Amino acid sequence: MQNRAKEFMPFDALKGFKEALKKVEKIKEDKKELSEDIFSELNDKVKTLKKGDYVILEHFNDMDYIKTKGIVKKVDYINKVIYVDNSKIFFDDIIYMDEK
Repeated sequence: MQNRAKEFMPFDALKGFKEALKKVEKIKEDKKELSEDIFSELNDKVKTLKKGDYVILEHFNDMDYIKTKGIVKKVDYINKVIYVDNSKIFFDDIIYMDEK
């Protein structure tokens, strides 16, 4: 009888698939709209950035907000992009910035 019960036990054909699905199930966060004052303050901070500065940025990244810390590699004022280490961050996605 016990051997017969084993026949109907659940089988996980794709090991780790359930865990991978849980990671993908993350709820999407909407992009926040900044007030004029905060937008102006961030704009002023971005204008002072230069290559080699260490920054801490909180910014929107596809589905949610993340923090990026690192060295500024390039500031592209024409395309409104900051390159921090291996990250490409658009000015409009930034909600917080601190320079060290």
